[in-house]
Amino acid sequence: MNDTLSILVYGAGAIGSYLGGSLALQGQRVTFLERPHNAPTLKKDGLRLKLDDGEHQLKEYGVATSLSEALDQGSYDVALFALKSYDTAAALEDMQAREDAMPPVLCLQNGVDNEPALADVLGEDKVLAGTVTTAVAKSGPGQIQLERKRGVGIANGHPLSERLHAAMTAAELNPDMYAKAAEMKWSKLLTNLLTNASCAILDITPAQIFENKDLFRLEMLQLREALAVMRAQGLGVVDLPGTPVRALAFAARRISLSLARPLMARAVGRGRGGKMPSLHIDLHSGRGRSEDGWLNGAVVRHGEALGVQTPVNRVLHETLSGLVSGDLDADEYRRQPAKLLRSLD
Repeated sequence: MNDTLSILVYGAGAIGSYLGGSLALQGQRVTFLERPHNAPTLKKDGLRLKLDDGEHQLKEYGVATSLSEALDQGSYDVALFALKSYDTAAALEDMQAREDAMPPVLCLQNGVDNEPALADVLGEDKVLAGTVTTAVAKSGPGQIQLERKRGVGIANGHPLSERLHAAMTAAELNPDMYAKAAEMKWSKLLTNLLTNASCAILDITPAQIFENKDLFRLEMLQLREALAVMRAQGLGVVDLPGTPVRALAFAARRISLSLARPLMARAVGRGRGGKMPSLHIDLHSGRGRSEDGWLNGAVVRHGEALGVQTPVNRVLHETLSGLVSGDLDADEYRRQPAKLLRSLD
């Protein structure tokens, strides 16, 4: 079997560039599917990757500005799909038009509802679940900085699972295999929930969330609801590469709030550093879009289907959705935790 993979990477964002660039450095054939306004820079200047072993300048890869252009250049063994969840629908429209030529997709997105959407278009045999826990920053087009290496999760049992694991191991991406894809994805969702929506709504840092015992209690309640939804599905919590999710779940369910708060504040502080969570970045960038529908919103939807009450996730989701749409005034919530907490009374 040829160990070299031909890989189509959706987008040259932080995660796509880090994964695709690391794989290309190890001799994998990589093509980036990038927006037309960024493609010329990517072609001309290449990728600059600051990794644990130093800085790498990379130009040995392909670039396409449309799915049709990429697929017309040749066939691929796999596509790495790490777009924001709100970009999935548009990508699926393009895939549907070229369904027969599409390779299997390793879905590395946040949330738990992207894989079913992909499978509806491509078929379940062409969808492979994955997660990324490594923290990566992008300072400009093609300028990638590895901030905290954790790793990549890959669902086991697909014909490509072992080849992807081998290629990512060679590229020092620290992959791990998971027998139950749903447990991997829901465990990642737990980590995405913590201090994410609340920071966006209140425009404060995770550290400020942990300083307020009532806001910390809200964080624990949303995790407990998500864990109840997981239990209703028969799903357990699993640790992810570099991420002790089972300890997070144990703290949310079993440890008193007074003891859990300082422990989790230190853990989150080490993990995030000074970076604001993704939902805060989305809301305050003025994009008018948010991934919360695939995070807190997913907990609510699955809870409704299973008969599990999720009032805290519902308030966070509905409040953030209102702020994103402009139906709610961000100034009324900015640094006003009491207003958010009253919504739960």
